[in-house]
Amino acid sequence: MLLNETIFPLGNVSEEVSKHALADMTDPYAHDPKRHKVLHVHTEKPFNGEPPAGLLIEQFYTPNDIFYVRNHLPVPEVDLETYELEVEIENIDKIKKLNFADILKLPKYTVSATLMCAGNRRSEMNKVKEVKGLNWGASSIGNATWTGVRLVDVLKLIGVDDNTKEYSHVHFEGLDRDTASNLYTVSIPLSKAVNKDGDVLLAYEMNGQPISRDHGFPIRVIVPGTVGARNVKWLGRILIAKDECQSHWQQKDYKGVPPSADPSRINLSKLASIQDLPVISAICKPSNEEVVKVENGFITVKGYAWSGGGRKIIRVDLTTDGGKEWHVANFDHQIDHESPRHWSWTLWTAKVPVSKGQKTVEVWAKAIDSSYNSQPDTIDNIWNYRGFLNNAFHRIRVNLTF
Repeated sequence: MLLNETIFPLGNVSEEVSKHALADMTDPYAHDPKRHKVLHVHTEKPFNGEPPAGLLIEQFYTPNDIFYVRNHLPVPEVDLETYELEVEIENIDKIKKLNFADILKLPKYTVSATLMCAGNRRSEMNKVKEVKGLNWGASSIGNATWTGVRLVDVLKLIGVDDNTKEYSHVHFEGLDRDTASNLYTVSIPLSKAVNKDGDVLLAYEMNGQPISRDHGFPIRVIVPGTVGARNVKWLGRILIAKDECQSHWQQKDYKGVPPSADPSRINLSKLASIQDLPVISAICKPSNEEVVKVENGFITVKGYAWSGGGRKIIRVDLTTDGGKEWHVANFDHQIDHESPRHWSWTLWTAKVPVSKGQKTVEVWAKAIDSSYNSQPDTIDNIWNYRGFLNNAFHRIRVNLTF
């Protein structure tokens, strides 16, 4: 036997190969997909990353390979040949199993929708006081077209529709699991699921391409207007139930926590789960502390705005003098249609004035939605130890050159 070889049952392999083989056996993340190098990585295992904010808003539809990635567990490897989606009703001995070909036979539907993590802009809360969670910037958000089948069409196969009264929740179970074989599972209200205007999809395409492994191959639930955590990837099971899901991610996480809550004493299960998200905006260009050229007394500012629940963005206001005078942004791209549902974000540009001789300026941005919800002015009164739901005015400081 050569000194640099190790004997395996199937023959001799080099020591380097054997190291990789052993790592694959012990590391559940060994077969995770490769990611785009532009993503800012918050954690490698599980992988969590977001694109630079300036790159994020270059296109209305976020390219698949730079769309933010929020994983809680290892990315599962799914074989389409053996894939099955189970659909069932609680306490009824009836399970509908659909393979991928069965799903493709159902009517095809496309929705444009923005997804956002509840921790988006958490890094700003961290600057006020340390919070618990990934230090997301303003880019754990993205917009895409999602194509698949309506959840309402799937639920009809087992007799569930908007007349179903005895059940209140839909549980979604992913195929990703932790080392104890616990599957990622969350739920949404049944009223959202059976509402045709809710546009809940079982998506198999993202921006016209088969959905990638990092984003939920082969099937991802898309729940427009709702926190990203409910948009379950690698969907393996749907359960119609009377009660909300009892998983960790539904009962112990993704809750709107009061600012003064003591993490050692609060009973998270008593708090309402985050579903629809509040109105938010962010300045993406220029970046904080960037040197910006003043042209004819103005600087150019660009960003995004979005509101959950299908509410339309009707205005974005900016100020450079602490709120004494506000300037209205122009919309670069917004899907405008007759439907009251506005699931996608709005991209905007504003030219805001600065005084001659100023060396620095702080720019604030706030958005207003169709229900006239506006962003709170500071983080102080919405700070929470989990760093969720930061939708305070977005503020950046830039250095000026004339």
